[in-house]
Amino acid sequence: MNSDLFIVLLTLAAGAVVMLATYAGLSVVNARNNPLQRRLAALSKAPLAHKAAKSHRFGKALEPLAPYLLPKREKERETVRLQLIRAGYRSQSAVLVFYGIKVLCILVMPAAIVTWLLLSYDLHWAAVMLAGASSAFIGMLVPNLHIRNRTGARHREMLNALPDALDLLVSCTEAGLGLNAALQRVSKQMDISSPLLASELEQVNAEIRGGVDRIEALRDLAYRTGLDEIRGLVSLLSQSLRFGSSIAEILRIYAEEFRDRRMQRAEEQAALVGTKLIFPLCFCIFPAFFIVTVGPAVIGVIRAMAESNF
Repeated sequence: MNSDLFIVLLTLAAGAVVMLATYAGLSVVNARNNPLQRRLAALSKAPLAHKAAKSHRFGKALEPLAPYLLPKREKERETVRLQLIRAGYRSQSAVLVFYGIKVLCILVMPAAIVTWLLLSYDLHWAAVMLAGASSAFIGMLVPNLHIRNRTGARHREMLNALPDALDLLVSCTEAGLGLNAALQRVSKQMDISSPLLASELEQVNAEIRGGVDRIEALRDLAYRTGLDEIRGLVSLLSQSLRFGSSIAEILRIYAEEFRDRRMQRAEEQAALVGTKLIFPLCFCIFPAFFIVTVGPAVIGVIRAMAESNF
């Protein structure tokens, strides 16, 4: 009886721990997704100038090694610079810092892995060299994967915030504001819900105030973000500014088209759910179901055969 009570109490304690951990995880996720909490956290944190200063100092330290780190072809350097810009790294030394970090990963990771293997295990030199080469290859890919993941996260955030920005642009232009004033107003309103898109629009406003043509500033926005949706919006706005058509009407039409496109993407993702469920059904749910349903019968058959000395 005491053992049964102990098992029950242990089960209840484990369930309570799982519930508390789930609640804590959901609280953290909700806090990160809450615009007000993000805004308060951004206000409470120190400015990001120290990160830019560290990156600048690291880039200055790597300048003597620039002829050896940077690619020789200008086209390859421009491609990497564009990838870094779309990932949010826009300093002058971003390309040099990127290749410096890549070289450090290629050198440090194999050295650490080889040292650990030599000190912990008695392996053949061929296995150690293979592990070192594999870790060097992984170290070469780590910076590229980071840039790709960061770019994808920025694209998703801007796509999620773009419908609200379009609605605000339509409202501002219909209220009588010009394109410059509407972009400035939208950038201020989107600063809490989407700081990334707000910063991009604010940079467009800064370029226009600095004397850059509005069409060129909008094209720079499409170039920096790399999103087809923003590229289409910039094309429509450029045509409207060139031919003098109504900006509000064009924005309203594009907003409707964008909602239709977003609905089509959602339908495509929903259609893929059945295919994505094949793996968890085959390897997670079905084995457990068969164990629960067929397992007792199999155990009974095995016991009957063992008792009958068959």
